[in-house]
Amino acid sequence: MQRFRAIDSHTGGEPTRVVFGESLGLRGNSIAEIRADFAARFDDLRSAFVCEPRGSDILVGALLVPGFEEQWGVVFFNNVGMLNMCGHGTIGVAETLLHMGEWEIGEHVLETSVGKVGVTINADRSVEFANVPSYVSVRGVELTLSDRKVTGDVAWGGNWFYLCDDHGMEIGLGNLDKLTQLGEEIRRKLLAEGIRGSNGGEIDHVELVVKQEIGAKNFVLCPGLAYDRSPCGTGTSAKLACLYEAGKIQPGEIWRQESVTGSVFEGWVEIINGQCVPHVRGRAFITAETELILDAEDPLRFGFTGVRL
Repeated sequence: MQRFRAIDSHTGGEPTRVVFGESLGLRGNSIAEIRADFAARFDDLRSAFVCEPRGSDILVGALLVPGFEEQWGVVFFNNVGMLNMCGHGTIGVAETLLHMGEWEIGEHVLETSVGKVGVTINADRSVEFANVPSYVSVRGVELTLSDRKVTGDVAWGGNWFYLCDDHGMEIGLGNLDKLTQLGEEIRRKLLAEGIRGSNGGEIDHVELVVKQEIGAKNFVLCPGLAYDRSPCGTGTSAKLACLYEAGKIQPGEIWRQESVTGSVFEGWVEIINGQCVPHVRGRAFITAETELILDAEDPLRFGFTGVRL
């Protein structure tokens, strides 16, 4: 039997499962290389860690490994593959390390596959992180769908997003099926038309936004076709980059991003060496400590998902 320690948390309703990966002997000289090695040699474990029967399609995994220049590094993944970065997961990892006694209240740095992320754990247990520099790749990308036209921006916030606010949909829990269908159609249309991020990366997140009196409310469809229960940390970062480049917010100005479930992140931007660095603040809560067991005789030991992309 294989055994792996895991600690679960949720950030604004979106779950994170931290799994300890030191025993895997991953190879590489950076977290990006560690991520590639994990994807190439241990994709069965990725599925086992987060998919049914131990998890679910909404669960995001965070493989915790020793960092190269900092104490800790992390590789994020979900039900269908690897993630570049994860904002709610970063907050969950910080709460987990605090829970373990590895981190204290104060400032820390976490190595991710897309760069170092500054993390501050505040006295009230809220966590804020300074994300990787974020930017808008293409503005005003128009898509003709089956029953409407939409226009959105392609932006990087640690993952690639298509952000749209002219979709005409009500964002709420009572409208999840229609929101999911629209998000999936947009994602497929982007793929079909060859619309990608500026580095050729796949636009694997769709963010539908509606304005509110202070900030906005969003519905984010993730790569595994599950919706984000939190306001989405990388999605909030991408939104902040769009707002800043459009001149709609100033550095340090607080933006409130509400999720479809009603949870809220606060965000703001800082300009460092001419680059837009989003900051996102939220709160995570520990929900479980467990040991994941993979029995060699179990035909479903590596998990499964019904998602077909």
